[in-house]
Amino acid sequence: MRVVKTGSIVAAAAKVQADLADQRARWARGFTRRSFLAGSGMVTAAALGSQLVTTRVAFAAAGASNGKTLIVVFLRGGLDGLATVVPANDNDYNRARPQIGIPSGSLLPLDSRFGLHPAASALHKYWLNGNLGIVHAVASPFATHSHFQSQDVVERGIGTGSMTSGWLERAVELSGPGTTFRAVCEGFTPARSLAGADGVVTMVGLDSLQLLDQTPALTDALSKLYTGVNDPLGEHGLQTLSVLDDAEELQKTDPRPGPGASYPAGDFSLAMADLARMIKAGAGVKAATVDVGGWDMHTLAGGVVGTMADQLRAMSLTVAAFATDLGSKLADVTVVLMSEFGRRVAENGSGGTDHGRGGVMFLLGGGVDGKKIHGAWPGLSEPALQGGDLAAANDYRDVLGEAAQATLGLGSISTVFPGFTYRPLGVMR
Repeated sequence: MRVVKTGSIVAAAAKVQADLADQRARWARGFTRRSFLAGSGMVTAAALGSQLVTTRVAFAAAGASNGKTLIVVFLRGGLDGLATVVPANDNDYNRARPQIGIPSGSLLPLDSRFGLHPAASALHKYWLNGNLGIVHAVASPFATHSHFQSQDVVERGIGTGSMTSGWLERAVELSGPGTTFRAVCEGFTPARSLAGADGVVTMVGLDSLQLLDQTPALTDALSKLYTGVNDPLGEHGLQTLSVLDDAEELQKTDPRPGPGASYPAGDFSLAMADLARMIKAGAGVKAATVDVGGWDMHTLAGGVVGTMADQLRAMSLTVAAFATDLGSKLADVTVVLMSEFGRRVAENGSGGTDHGRGGVMFLLGGGVDGKKIHGAWPGLSEPALQGGDLAAANDYRDVLGEAAQATLGLGSISTVFPGFTYRPLGVMR
């Protein structure tokens, strides 16, 4: 994290004050994200001096919350649902994947039709205890084989139109006000699904929200610096200081995982452990996002062992550790694992799979109607495929809508997915 000593603040403050007239003139001519970043970048880097990223951070009073949390884990790159939740004893599957298919005898039993990849065994116990549910053959009807286009469609929650906000942002807004940490993005950049929201904190760990030499004298000086700056620069600075102030209290909480929780190494684990810490501390997190890359396996994906198995094992161990870490608080948390699309049914000539359509979603939590694979299953016979892809038999918005409605205590979700006729699949109790 890039930091600035207290002495540097004096010079930075003089520079800021000298530049304010020019900034106000720019804002008077028209405010855009580009002009805001150009104007505020020097202040954020020199005066606040950190890698703290805040997106219109709002310090709101606690309230209008049911105390529950929705966490969306986006598995970027296109998770191979047919290698994760595998059709058991399926001749069409075996013919399509002679090299990388998972043998039925190696699968962890789910229901009479499917089994779980053995590398995801850490999640299997949550299936058995009824806290894990699955939706297969799920996709957006508007997604393409492009990662970027499909991620944009899925995270905005609409197929067409110019709406730029994200679906999760609209759900959070519908849920009402909350604490400073009501919406959190764990990572270096804000999640597209939370784009446009008031009160989103984007961070790489709770402990990163700090300044070197963060003393009352320094924060008081910064507060005076930004007070009276009647433009987005001043608002941004004051709101950031509010986040730092609240973060300081949370940073006093014990960062150690709960009994029995053992996170594997990696950024995903750090992010999930951080969220568990905040939830246990009562930070008022309503919604949070985490990104996990590395799922675009065109080559050498492997079968029971290999790259795919390694990815699934790390992901499963992390999610299981998070659930264990929460303990009884898992009852108030819903974790959704999703991707932008699935993979083609047939393996390619490079020992992997190419971009497909229907994929798989996991839901974990106390409110999930678990130990069930929800929704329609079209099968893998040639007439049921969509151009060689697993058909999109279930709409991802039905899954996300139900998870958001149940977890965040929402009424109608017509504004979350505008223009969409919502048909819940029964994934939540």
